[in-house]
Amino acid sequence: MTEISEFRIVSPNLLTSDFDYHLPPELIAQKPLPHRDDSRMMVVRRRQGEISHARFKDLPEYLVAGDLLVLNTTKVIPAKAWGEKDGKEIEFLFLKERQKGIWEVLCRPAKRVRPGDTINFLPGFEAQVVGIETRGKRLLDFSSGDVLAELDKIGYAPLPPYIKRGKGESDLREFDLERYQTVFARKEGAIAAPTAGLHFTPQSLKGLKTKGIQVCTINLEVGLATFQSVEAERVGDHRVLEESYAISLQTAKTINRAKEEGRPVTAVGTTVIRALESAWQYGRVRNGRRSTDLFIFPGFRFRVVDRLLTNFHLPKSTLLMLVSAFGGRELILRAYAEAVREKYRFYSYGDCMLIL
Repeated sequence: MTEISEFRIVSPNLLTSDFDYHLPPELIAQKPLPHRDDSRMMVVRRRQGEISHARFKDLPEYLVAGDLLVLNTTKVIPAKAWGEKDGKEIEFLFLKERQKGIWEVLCRPAKRVRPGDTINFLPGFEAQVVGIETRGKRLLDFSSGDVLAELDKIGYAPLPPYIKRGKGESDLREFDLERYQTVFARKEGAIAAPTAGLHFTPQSLKGLKTKGIQVCTINLEVGLATFQSVEAERVGDHRVLEESYAISLQTAKTINRAKEEGRPVTAVGTTVIRALESAWQYGRVRNGRRSTDLFIFPGFRFRVVDRLLTNFHLPKSTLLMLVSAFGGRELILRAYAEAVREKYRFYSYGDCMLIL
């Protein structure tokens, strides 16, 4: 079942270019810091319009006992792999299994991959091309073998294209497979990490719980929507791709109780916001597994989330639009400009922002 938000308010004058900013390339983090929780944390206070600077390790200072923190436990699969056809290599990104043995993939160069072709990945691990779709998307039929188990042997972390890795950099393979994954990842299915969660360590989570901060989890399988660029000139003309999410009965009860008691809910990442706001109906968060194409941009009315911990996002992206909806476009763009001046590290392996 797909959720369509009843709270989408379209401004006819809201343009994609309204969410642009200049970022020097050297501020794009190519590797994470040696320790996950060493990241800087910009603090943005919406009501006061104030911006200050802290460290991620300071997060407990901005929360009090009884506050609720919501994490996304999706686990990134080693979705990038290289196969061979006629002795030539082709790069594949495994998106999802549509049905048993049939995988939806992106490939490059796509023009060399046609229905009927055989793609060899490993001896005994091969696939037939059984479908061709738009923008480099193909369907591969793996007649035998456990695809995820084979990807564990040969796959690489599906890092975003702004993190530069060559196929030959096998020395970074294990490093990225570990660090492009949250310490609380549980359920495989994502092709991108919920990056706001990358800053947490087992010790920081333990410290939050010791202080009396409640922690609960949802699962949103981060999919192709995270790479989807906004081509439309007007924001309201864009549509995001669907992503699947699941909210347990216990998590729904925990969040609803917090809302009833007036305790703030802090979302760790934009994926948590999309899941929770999609699940809101008739004054409550519903449990269950669903799909959502919810597009959040300024004008959206938030019903569940009161605070947001997030990384810094690409210009003119749906994620920056979501953050602007939450914090206010002018304030967020001012915060981004200050982050550039202060040489924050940007994007997936970069620093974070706490919006209060």
